Amino acid sequence: MSDFINHFWSGYVAVVSLLSIAACVLLLWLTARKRVASDADNTTGHVWDGDLREANNPLPLWWVGLFVLTIVFGLGYLAIFPGLGSYPGNSGWSSRTEYDAEVATATRELGPVYERFAAMPVEDIARDAQAKGIGERLFMNNCAQCHGSDARGNKGFPNLTDNDWLHGGTPEKIVETITKGRTATMPPMAAAVGTQDDVKNVANYVLSLSGEPHDSLRAGLGKSKFTACAACHGIGGVGNQAMGAPNLSDKIWLHGYGEGAIVQMINEGKHNEMPAQQGRLTEAQIKLLASYVWGFSNNQPPAASPVAATSAAPAAKSP
Repeated sequence: MSDFINHFWSGYVAVVSLLSIAACVLLLWLTARKRVASDADNTTGHVWDGDLREANNPLPLWWVGLFVLTIVFGLGYLAIFPGLGSYPGNSGWSSRTEYDAEVATATRELGPVYERFAAMPVEDIARDAQAKGIGERLFMNNCAQCHGSDARGNKGFPNLTDNDWLHGGTPEKIVETITKGRTATMPPMAAAVGTQDDVKNVANYVLSLSGEPHDSLRAGLGKSKFTACAACHGIGGVGNQAMGAPNLSDKIWLHGYGEGAIVQMINEGKHNEMPAQQGRLTEAQIKLLASYVWGFSNNQPPAASPVAATSAAPAAKSP
């Protein structure tokens, strides 16, 4: 309840919660006071299916008692735990403290496991069978949602099993990516390129750089207009890892392939972001994740090691 943008919604939730309980009390009181006129045979006079009559019996005491206990429990719960808008309750409990306690316990229990890898180079960790087992579970729990269970990525999410790296694929760069995250922005470039016809020409020139099917006439006309893009992507579209600018001369297309996809990219630009994991993961965890990701594209055979342990942490290639 701490994410309310103003006090109105906190008060709204509190009032609705208390009114709901008050309505239950009122309903119980009214039904207890109301007496329905009955016939001599103690029925209300309502008849269904010809001979099914509604009796006028009072509610069983055990049912009324449970109803009252439910109301008392609801009021007690709202006094002890968060539930009335931003009121935190008098027990001091919150989902954040519960989460922090669980993380602290897991960190304490898994500390010795990660300690063994803290001083090892990433390349050696990638060859360790125990580290690979831990890394697999970390990846499946936290990274597969974007990069796929096979780490081959999806549209907008990089393939981690090849050697196409926007910011570099060295162990140090992967550690940096996981630690600090990545923000990649390509601004709309249509105005810099020229007319929409020029945009199509540049799109065909980009396709020609990797030998993809293209209109050669348009590609020839688009070459001179590509200078607006070369500041980031380089002459010949070979990319620039220092800036995170993709290589346009290979056959790897992160956001879609073909003239239409490239035209859309030039017209609208693109923004991608991978969140930083610094502060969420320990140094040893980040190194372990980096070694696992690095191993995808370097095919490191696992070395003999004890049975793998488990934990949780995300990993990702540059966006």
